[in-house]
Amino acid sequence: MSILRKAARLHEEGRPFALATVTWSRGPASGKGGYKAIIHPDGRVEGWMGGACASPTVVRHALEGLEDGEARVLMLGEAGRRPGVTDVAMACDSEGAMEVFVEPVLPSPHLIVVGFSPMTGTLRGIAEVVGWRAEVVTDVEDIGRAGERSYVVVATQGHFDEPALEAALATPAAYVGLVSSEKRASSVLAWLRERGVGACDLARVHAPAGVDLGRTAHEEIAVSVMAELVAFKAAGAGAQVVQVEMPPQAVDPVCGMLVDVATAGFVSNHAGEEVYFCAAGCRSAFESDPSAYPAQL
Repeated sequence: MSILRKAARLHEEGRPFALATVTWSRGPASGKGGYKAIIHPDGRVEGWMGGACASPTVVRHALEGLEDGEARVLMLGEAGRRPGVTDVAMACDSEGAMEVFVEPVLPSPHLIVVGFSPMTGTLRGIAEVVGWRAEVVTDVEDIGRAGERSYVVVATQGHFDEPALEAALATPAAYVGLVSSEKRASSVLAWLRERGVGACDLARVHAPAGVDLGRTAHEEIAVSVMAELVAFKAAGAGAQVVQVEMPPQAVDPVCGMLVDVATAGFVSNHAGEEVYFCAAGCRSAFESDPSAYPAQL
């Protein structure tokens, strides 16, 4: 499977990753223009973007991108001297250089619409147009799939509002809304209160859901609900937080490049400590005169 197909599949599944693309290279760099790699939150890499000198640095910047949501351009081995470009000096045996664009791909907001009215299908369609992952469910148990990035809208037209809303409040969903009249909403909340649902959970319910447009058709109701969801998201609710696992890395004392400790092919022992190198030349230079590289030890 190609890297882009894998990336599309991960995005459809709502799984975060960073996509690194080599946008320019100068030989003898092992990464060529157009090469791509997926960096997972645990630092695992699928694909190819460069050799031992480049890869650990790209991985670190990719994981930082997943944390802050910002893309970055890296220039490895040659000073780019351009605004917004991060220059990474490479003092290894290779004289190559390359530019890498690192793009964090975060999951889209997840909308669960509960019910089987014409409005539910319209709301799902609108959500998909603005890039959300959306689904319509009619089984209360399916609401349990809601996570911290999920938005749940209950719109059963009175068929099973109460159990659906109770199930939604049992999840960590960022937003829980009920499409109903004010009178109906009061009745549902009273039922939940009698069931022992606490005040804090009841306060999470947006009811009636949507921007008040008065008496409208179901298409306009869907628009009003989506408008409220977008505003809620814009205010920071359900913000994506990606938990990354930075792999153990060390600094090559000779060239200053990052080295993955777990996969390092060149290691030396100095004063009882393991010292890691990105290439055989760096290790040889160090072992011939360790005192020449005291700054990195």
